[in-house]
Amino acid sequence: MAAGVCRWLARRGVRVAPFKAQNMSNNSMVCSDGSEIGRAQWLQAVAAGVEPESAMNPVLLKPGGDRRSHVVLRGTPWGDLHAGEWATGRRELARAAHAALAELRERFDVVVCEGAGSPAETNLRDGDYVNMGLARDAGLPVLVVGDIDRGGLLAALAGTVGILDPGDQAHIAAFLVNKFRGDAGLLRPGLTSLTELTGRPVLGVLPWLDDVWLDSEDALAIAGWDGHSRGAGATLRVAAVRFPRISNATDLDPLAAEPGVAVTVTADPDVVAAADIAVLPGTRSTVDDLEWMRQRGLDAAVRHRAAHGRPVLGICGGYQMLGGAITDGVESTAHTATGLQLLPTSVTFHEDKTLATPSARWRDHDVHGYEIHHGIAHHNPHHDAEPFLDGLRSGAVWGTMWHGIFENDTFRRAWLTETATQSGVDWQPTDSPGFTQRREAMLDNLADTIEENVDTTALESLITNGIPSGLPTLRMIRD
Repeated sequence: MAAGVCRWLARRGVRVAPFKAQNMSNNSMVCSDGSEIGRAQWLQAVAAGVEPESAMNPVLLKPGGDRRSHVVLRGTPWGDLHAGEWATGRRELARAAHAALAELRERFDVVVCEGAGSPAETNLRDGDYVNMGLARDAGLPVLVVGDIDRGGLLAALAGTVGILDPGDQAHIAAFLVNKFRGDAGLLRPGLTSLTELTGRPVLGVLPWLDDVWLDSEDALAIAGWDGHSRGAGATLRVAAVRFPRISNATDLDPLAAEPGVAVTVTADPDVVAAADIAVLPGTRSTVDDLEWMRQRGLDAAVRHRAAHGRPVLGICGGYQMLGGAITDGVESTAHTATGLQLLPTSVTFHEDKTLATPSARWRDHDVHGYEIHHGIAHHNPHHDAEPFLDGLRSGAVWGTMWHGIFENDTFRRAWLTETATQSGVDWQPTDSPGFTQRREAMLDNLADTIEENVDTTALESLITNGIPSGLPTLRMIRD
């Protein structure tokens, strides 16, 4: 929705920027200045037609486990925060977030601020600088967007207002219903009662959109295309390993969007063994996820594929797993491991992070990508493996440190054609829109849907005039 509002405003000639004070995601992107931000804010900047920058996502948390997150502050590594350090550690992060928003407001006509999780997480309210804490500090009107596809929406919207204290409630200006399937007229009586109860209008009901599924914020959104209809009748089957700490899963989006290709994300070794192409994607913890693979027999499935000349691709952390010795005192709980020994490399992790946007040519195709990693792969110069996008290719085993390579249309289709041949599959690309063209169409579709289904006059009033006066305070009934 934030991306759609950004595109809607940009098409009206408004200079608009996205903002998310804190994003928790292992899907990130490198900006042209070398800073790292969440992939969702990068997409929103594309929607707005402006250059992505670190101020748009000043705090990025990259989970490394259940109780530890790597912190990226203003686009560069800041350190790790453990669960017990959160209360004190976030003060500096909050200061940076508020300063970044102030910067954007100086330079843009409108800033669309996306919250995180829910505005009604009262257990996290003390020190909050992402949801209502941000709204209070910056004097922002809040539009609460509800996902009706999850069920229980009316109670959730009313409860969101009712559970907040009066000062926070004063910022909740209106509601929006997202992902509705069916006849919106059936919902109208419920929306009327919601407005009567809360004193807040519902600005619109947006329908479910089948083709809005690219550039996911986190790995949970993989389910949006896993087994997608584009794979129906597909002749080329791709199986990607679902690592517990999978990162930059958006590398798989262009493959899933390619007609005739079916992508499955799996932890089943039999599925990995049976696929035409197997992919080991990126991970926030190479050594830990490698051990996870071994516990499930996925390593044997990958090695068996390689032994029989059936394609395997490793991307970033997945590439690191395909080599030999791994020394990691940065990301993993175990500091050393031996990889799958399918490529002649060793990997050493360093505190300094590589953040870059490299480019090269492969088989006469221009390839642009991005790098986000602590681990540096060292190649054995005495091996005859072929260089491949800051990685190696040996037979049917391919490895690269670059993310985003499949967004290059001619490269993607050429590589899929070659690996399909390695796998004995007769697959040829069709004349279809490129990946960037699909993304642009998706963003325009979002903006069109907002124009058609939202009271844009009321939305413009919120943007221009701020918090409406006279909003009532909803008091929860207590025994």
